[in-house]
Amino acid sequence: MSELRIKHRICAQCGICVEACPVGALTISGERLQVHEWCTLCGACIESCPVGALSLAERERALAADLEAYSGVWVIAEHTDDEAHTVVFELIGKGRELADRRGASCCAVLLGDALAPAVRELSRYPLDRIYAAEDPALAQFRSDAWARVLAAMIERERPEIVLCGATALGRALMPRVAALVRTGVTADCTDLEIDAQSGLLLQTRPAFGGNIMATILCPDHRPQIATVRPKVLPGLCPGPEREVNVVRFETDAEMLRSAVEVIETHVEETGAQSIAEADAIVAGGRGMGSAGGFELIGRLARALGGAIGASRAAVDAGWVPYSHQVGQTGKTVQPKLYVACGISGAVQHLVGMQSARGIIAINRDPRAPIFDVADVGLVGDMRVVVPRLVEAVERRRKEAGR
Repeated sequence: MSELRIKHRICAQCGICVEACPVGALTISGERLQVHEWCTLCGACIESCPVGALSLAERERALAADLEAYSGVWVIAEHTDDEAHTVVFELIGKGRELADRRGASCCAVLLGDALAPAVRELSRYPLDRIYAAEDPALAQFRSDAWARVLAAMIERERPEIVLCGATALGRALMPRVAALVRTGVTADCTDLEIDAQSGLLLQTRPAFGGNIMATILCPDHRPQIATVRPKVLPGLCPGPEREVNVVRFETDAEMLRSAVEVIETHVEETGAQSIAEADAIVAGGRGMGSAGGFELIGRLARALGGAIGASRAAVDAGWVPYSHQVGQTGKTVQPKLYVACGISGAVQHLVGMQSARGIIAINRDPRAPIFDVADVGLVGDMRVVVPRLVEAVERRRKEAGR
């Protein structure tokens, strides 16, 4: 891989390269030009330098012996208010499986302050160790400080695989970490496996707008880092609390410095059931025709005690808010029942809902791709079919006394 090199003996500290850098990665401090960790190696500074003091140099590829020094699977345990994000338990299940395939350990990593409740929660899952970096400065998520701390932990312990949820936190944190430890990161994975021959992590994710599924490898650098979409993997049920070895990591002022100040944190209160947590989802697409169509499927969702979902086409049309969107650019869901109304079944949508336990599709087009993944397909006008389903569900609930 490459790195930016500076020939300080001929550098005139003129500042031309500093102005040319599009990401502000060059500064002059103490009459010396410095390059910072967020340099993208674009080469703009090299072209602008009038004395040729800058160049890109190729670093030696990691030797096989260096790669063998890395072992184990880490799961970044994102948590809020002493509770771990649900994706953490999905990743622990997959991480345990990958670690067993590699004959290695599976560990969780906690960053934050007052971590005792989070440690107790994680002790109910099949982990070999918990790594904890605990400091008041880590209480609020700040991507630059968290990335430096996590990178330092990786450099000390050398895990072979690092997994994190593809949440807002994971998407902000893991690319920074990958840049600091000089490796790659595969974002928004939907599946992870170990290659039987090479032992490499097979990282599968949608590509080209979701039209194909790509499998990505990281053969020459460690760790292999992947973020995984919530709800694409089965979650683990907790067991009884047990003793787990907690390895404490000491931080310093340099790691904890940050250009970000968190002033306030607000949790959105929607008043509606989240599609990410619902056991039943009734989703509408372009075939609903208008926002009024969602009033109809809302009746079915209420009868089932579930939530309203939507395809991207319905959200783009302004019929429902983005928080209801299911699919590659929305949420990935895993309900017990998914009812797709007027949704054709584009690959981008299927990525977000195909892990549902039961799928019912309602569409006027008998050739719609949604029927290929549905357990039950109903060909017809949803304005006729859905009211009859509502009546049937309400009648069964009444008979059951609910």
